[in-house]
Amino acid sequence: MVRHVTYAMGMSLDGYIAGPDGRFDWSAPDDEVFAFCTDQIRAVGTHLMGRRLYETMLYWETAEDNPALSPLEREFAVLWKRIPKVVFSTTLASVEGNARLGSGLAEEIERLRADSGAGDIAIGGATLAHEAAAMDLIDEYQPRIHPVLAGGGTPFFPHQRQVRLDLVESRIFDSQVVCLRYRVLR
Repeated sequence: MVRHVTYAMGMSLDGYIAGPDGRFDWSAPDDEVFAFCTDQIRAVGTHLMGRRLYETMLYWETAEDNPALSPLEREFAVLWKRIPKVVFSTTLASVEGNARLGSGLAEEIERLRADSGAGDIAIGGATLAHEAAAMDLIDEYQPRIHPVLAGGGTPFFPHQRQVRLDLVESRIFDSQVVCLRYRVLR
């Protein structure tokens, strides 16, 4: 079975993962959406990420010991910590936790797809996802659309060409966040 490459992130209704000022506080999930994201992370076998996402998510590598965490946050921390991560960066000399530095995105994805490991290959961070999309390496797009217009910033979708998609799943939460799952038609 071939492992799929999935790109899942929160985005504004106008298509941005961060606003013009770099902020993305509007995408902080409520408990219902956080539980959904925790369920999504269960399906991940390897997570590819850029430097900024790695630095943002580094908190979760040691968070499980924080007594202030809710049971759901603790569960996410345990799941996140176990996932092998490959970080693509031109500025980091080393990484922490269950991570290693990667080079050659296409080669890394090809190797991981050929690996008999379980779980999808998640890709995160707009710059890295845009690079993978340009090489037609993403199999599924999973945007979580938040009810806000960011007015510009970092786009979720990198494409400057048409990509045909098939809607596999959709879900609307009480917070008005809409989660979609699209498979790329090849």
